[in-house]
Amino acid sequence: MGRRSPSTRLQAGLAAMAVAAATGVILTVPEASASAAVAAGATGYASQNGGTTGGAGGQTVRATTGTQIHAALCGRASSSTPIVIQVEGTINHANTAKVSGTSCNTAAGVIELKQISNVTLVGVGAGAVFDQVGIHIRESSNIIIQNVTVKNVKKSGSPVSNGGDAIGMESDVRNVWVDHSTLEASGGESEGFDGLFDMKDNTQYVTLSYSVLRNSGRGGLVGSSETELSNGFITYHHNLYENIDSRAPLLRGGIAHMYSNHYRQLNESGINSRAGARAKVENNYFEDSKDVLGTFYTDAAGYWQVAGNVFDNVTWSPVGTDYRPAGPNPTSNTTVSVPYGYTPDSASCVPDVVARTAGANKGLLVSDGSCTPQTPSPTPTPTPTPTATATTAPPSGTNLSIGAGSDGSSKADGTSYGNVRDGNLATYWSPAGTTGSVSVKWASPTTIRSVRVREASGAGTVTGWRLLNADTGAVLATGGAAGTVSLPATSLSKVTFEITSATGTPRVAEFETYA
Repeated sequence: MGRRSPSTRLQAGLAAMAVAAATGVILTVPEASASAAVAAGATGYASQNGGTTGGAGGQTVRATTGTQIHAALCGRASSSTPIVIQVEGTINHANTAKVSGTSCNTAAGVIELKQISNVTLVGVGAGAVFDQVGIHIRESSNIIIQNVTVKNVKKSGSPVSNGGDAIGMESDVRNVWVDHSTLEASGGESEGFDGLFDMKDNTQYVTLSYSVLRNSGRGGLVGSSETELSNGFITYHHNLYENIDSRAPLLRGGIAHMYSNHYRQLNESGINSRAGARAKVENNYFEDSKDVLGTFYTDAAGYWQVAGNVFDNVTWSPVGTDYRPAGPNPTSNTTVSVPYGYTPDSASCVPDVVARTAGANKGLLVSDGSCTPQTPSPTPTPTPTPTATATTAPPSGTNLSIGAGSDGSSKADGTSYGNVRDGNLATYWSPAGTTGSVSVKWASPTTIRSVRVREASGAGTVTGWRLLNADTGAVLATGGAAGTVSLPATSLSKVTFEITSATGTPRVAEFETYA
């Protein structure tokens, strides 16, 4: 969105203040209690990739309407200026209008966190309820949503509709932490409702913790189709899934980690691992439910690693062509490593711990594995992301990408993922825009010590990138211009080159890997 001149920023600030004055939002007086309103640092995958800090360090404002939330976003100096928005009261269609500005991209009738970063949205006081108004996150990063209730968001039908997801993430979203929140519907798709917690189109590094999802046909999904596999690195812990028909969640590709959750009354199916997804499922309590884990409604298999779970009054269906429950005696069919530390509670105490901690207005209590809820510890300092300078020197040895597999995010017309591993500099892959990712993968773990990314001449060149261990989500290195990067010896089955910035649409001719 670029830098603005002081006069332009002043005009934008005055416009936002005018909206604020009309709507009553406080934009200039920070709340002394703000730090107490936001719990300790992000856990799980949201703690990776540089961490998720939301609006920490920025101004704190108060909002009691959706319009005020939008005005707060639009009143910032830029789309990345940190801000903590404290919300109290009921947000609905009647009080959620579009607000314009160069630091925001909002819409009426929905909370739109679009093309922005460094924002915390936290319920305070008597509580924050988003009534039939969903929270949409698009092309954004470093977002915290905490201590809120979102209910009865419809995609169709009366009285109002706006997309159907209570919280929905889509299009190049990174680092989102949703914590101590309540997401609920009052019916399924036939009544006009969709998912409670959905992720699509290249959404990564997300954690859902200490939250309640209930009374819905669909708990949530990761990936919109069997071929849309750009999402992943999701952690779900200490959540309650209650009276959910299916999708608790539905995983299409990627990696997910579920630990110390309480699943109660899953009516048709639960964790649905499909299309190569790998789920680490440990220390969860499944109760009064049906087919709580497996691959359902498809012949595209997914995988799971299980340990320490309790299955209490769980029923299992027979195995069929497109319906493969993991039970009645679930066993692991893959292994999943995660790059962060965690201490799960024993499954036996999970119902009690989750009942005392999960959901909005529960005091933001957490558990450290001792089965005893407590006030969270101070926010830890995020682990710095390693940086590297690419060189033009070619690596020695055999290019391991030749003969391997490949996939990636959306690609430009006429290009192919396979072109980055064919040894031909005349062919290439391009993302659908200026950013995107491409991966090389092997059937079994392979050790690499360097990579070389070679660009073809074209509309743009890479100016920012990240190299990821796609098995764990760990960031191996970041840098500017593409070239040769040396690494510590790393054993993995898939490595991803993610373009974070470019001068135009880049062309990656070869993504070479070496031992």
